[in-house]
Amino acid sequence: GAGPGIGAAVARRFARENRPIALLARRRETLEAVRSSVDTQVAIATVAADCSDERSLRRGLDTAVSEVGLPEVVIYNAAMIHPDRIGGLTMSDILKTWAVDVGGAAIAGSHLIPTMVENGGGSFLITGGMPTPKFDYVTLSLGKFGVRTLARILDAEFATQGLHVASVTISDVVTPGGRYDPGIIAEHYWSLHVQPVESWDLEVVI
Repeated sequence: GAGPGIGAAVARRFARENRPIALLARRRETLEAVRSSVDTQVAIATVAADCSDERSLRRGLDTAVSEVGLPEVVIYNAAMIHPDRIGGLTMSDILKTWAVDVGGAAIAGSHLIPTMVENGGGSFLITGGMPTPKFDYVTLSLGKFGVRTLARILDAEFATQGLHVASVTISDVVTPGGRYDPGIIAEHYWSLHVQPVESWDLEVVI
């Protein structure tokens, strides 16, 4: 989910620690815009992939690993954000959003986590939101509830194997310059990644 907001800010934050970065997004122009905002002294791979398409996502993850190595940390930041209400929804609307918010995160986890654990662990961090469901953002509310649950499932299985799973739950609209500035939010991902194992958080609510 390497977009111009949280995705770019998180990439810049980890690049400041001299970590090589793999950026995944659907569109090449999005990837190039984010890449140009990150310190070019670190290795940066850009990979076009659709997280709602399992084959595309798995292929994209394999490409990322081949270019920058097995991940130390995976950050799943994809979401479909748009207003909707229950009366106007179709099954296709619900499944489309669910595939992006939850399905892609689950596939990314299934594809990468076993090998990460074999190699000593790491972090798998998911962007959450909507701590209180909203009737005018139905599919987003459902999707963000789903990824919080997924984080708990992954934590239950893999925490004892050295993998720190956590969600960063964002309570309002991401806006530069305010409390929900992408740069401020990005600090939470770095803090979670470097937390001592004895004090691992499962969720940070901003």
